[in-house]
Amino acid sequence: MAADFRFIVVGRGMMGAAAARHLAKQVDGIAVIGPDEPEDRANHQSVFGSHYDEGRITRTIDPDADWARLANRSIARYAEIERDSGIQFYAPVGCLVVGPKRGGTDAYVGNVVDAAARLGVRTELLDDAGLKAKFPFFSFANDSEGVYEPHGAGHISPRRLVKAQSLLAEKAGARIIKQTVVSIRDEGGLALVTTAEGETFRAEKILLAAGGFSIAESLLPQSVEMKVYGRTVAFFEVSEAEAEALSVMPSLISSRPDHTDSIYLLPPIRYPDGKYYIKIGGDPDDLEFENEPDLRRWFRTAGRDKARDHLTRIIHELVPSVTGPSTFTNSCAVSYSPTRYPMIGYTSSPRVAVLTGGCGTAAKSSDEIGRLGAELLLEGRIKDDGYRTDFSAHFHA
Repeated sequence: MAADFRFIVVGRGMMGAAAARHLAKQVDGIAVIGPDEPEDRANHQSVFGSHYDEGRITRTIDPDADWARLANRSIARYAEIERDSGIQFYAPVGCLVVGPKRGGTDAYVGNVVDAAARLGVRTELLDDAGLKAKFPFFSFANDSEGVYEPHGAGHISPRRLVKAQSLLAEKAGARIIKQTVVSIRDEGGLALVTTAEGETFRAEKILLAAGGFSIAESLLPQSVEMKVYGRTVAFFEVSEAEAEALSVMPSLISSRPDHTDSIYLLPPIRYPDGKYYIKIGGDPDDLEFENEPDLRRWFRTAGRDKARDHLTRIIHELVPSVTGPSTFTNSCAVSYSPTRYPMIGYTSSPRVAVLTGGCGTAAKSSDEIGRLGAELLLEGRIKDDGYRTDFSAHFHA
């Protein structure tokens, strides 16, 4: 059998689209397979993506050196991707990280400060008075301390970033196939994918980048070992005038000692309906999915009432000008690998690899993660020695 493509990327999300772009820039014969965003989410029966949104925090600081490098390298390429695609997805409004002040038992702020120093990132350290003076629209708990990163941070539109990556991959020669893959196998010296639409495509190698849906039992001979959790996000509408008044609001990560009230918050962002929304996330507990059908059902919901009420209480305390109930909520998912790093490695077959496990923090870093996935296919291994982790992949026996 002859190969239809040299490499196939399965999954058109943030990592998959990035991998396809990096591959197509270097070699011919690239395909990326995955469906479009569904128009009717509540009745959609197939797979979903977690990038169906307009806001994800991006920042260069991370207490973990490898996650920091993934972020730094990705953010450094944002301008190139925007320029070459003509699609703007990055808003450099800065990022504020707040937690209990240093000197107590909570080391979060101290770890962030150390990370900034290690990376040489310029930040501003703010005590209670400084936080109130610089960000009067926030109301933090007493004895808080903030690390403000004014440059190289803010938020991105994951939806528009995927669109930009896909456009550039296609411009470079990649073929986009809008179908849903149901199985991947090694057969006759080639890697084969079969789609729900009944087609089979053959390649020298295949890279599975299907996010949480990578856990599907029938997708690989050995399913990926990941924990997948449902997340609820809440959106609060503000008027255009309010959005203008809050135009200096940075992206926010607020860490509390027991982590139950720890949240992330995006400043007012204009959504496709033309309205501005403040987005907040941070579930009070975990909702784990053991199988892919349950994950599909979750994406058809608007999330959990329990999480909505929890987030509503927190935003009313944190941003006192927001007084009403949430305009709407939505469901999302995060996938954690056993190592807490993305899994970028081969299955038992040297022709089938995986690129998955965003660990709840990979959106900002997806371009570099995709580049490493491309390197894995092109070189047979990750040759970049800039990381301490080996991005090992894990599978169920």
